[in-house]
Amino acid sequence: MRSIKAMAAAAILAAAALATGIGAALASGGDDDERTGRSTAATTIYDAAGNRVGVAFFRQRQGKTAVTTAVWNLAPGFHGFHVHAVGECVAPFTSASGHLDLSPSGDADHGDHAGDLPSLLVNSDRTGELHFATDRFTVDGLFDADGSALVVHADRDNYANIPDRYGGPDAETLATGDAGARAACGVIERSWRR
Repeated sequence: MRSIKAMAAAAILAAAALATGIGAALASGGDDDERTGRSTAATTIYDAAGNRVGVAFFRQRQGKTAVTTAVWNLAPGFHGFHVHAVGECVAPFTSASGHLDLSPSGDADHGDHAGDLPSLLVNSDRTGELHFATDRFTVDGLFDADGSALVVHADRDNYANIPDRYGGPDAETLATGDAGARAACGVIERSWRR
C-alpha cells in the first residue's frame, strides 16, 4: 500500500509535469523527441540510505532547459540544489565531483557555475517542488563523457554572496556557496519512450 505522502508527491509531480509540458515529452519521446525536436532527461533522487526522495525532469524548449522537481522526506528549509559534473551518486555523493562549470576557463566561482540552480525549499511536511528554466546548460550538454548528477545539499546556498563589509567570501564559499553536505543525489539520464 502506498503511503499518503508518496501518493501526494506523485500527484504533485504529475500536475507539475503536465503544467510544464514535460509529461507530454516523457510520454512521447526519447532523448530527442522526433515530433518536437526537444531533448529530455530525468533523474530519481536518493538519500544516503538509498531511499527514493525525489524526481526531476529536464526538457529543452525555446532555447532554455525547463527543470521540474518534486521531493519528499527531506529536512524542512532551504537546500542548495546543483547539477554536479559527474554522473555518479555513491554516498556521501562526493563521487559526483564539483558543480557543473562550463565557463571557458573551467574555474568560475560559485554563483557563476552552469550547475548553480535556484534554492530548493522543503516545506514543514517534508515535501517540496521547484520549477524553473535556465539557459546556463542544455539537456544535451549534461551528457558529456562522464555525465552529470543532480545534488540536494543539507544547507542553504549563499551563492558566494558575502559582502566585503563581512570580509568577503573565502575559498570554500567561492567553490560551494556553503551549502553543506550532500544530502541526496540522482544520476541524470536520457528519458526514453515508456
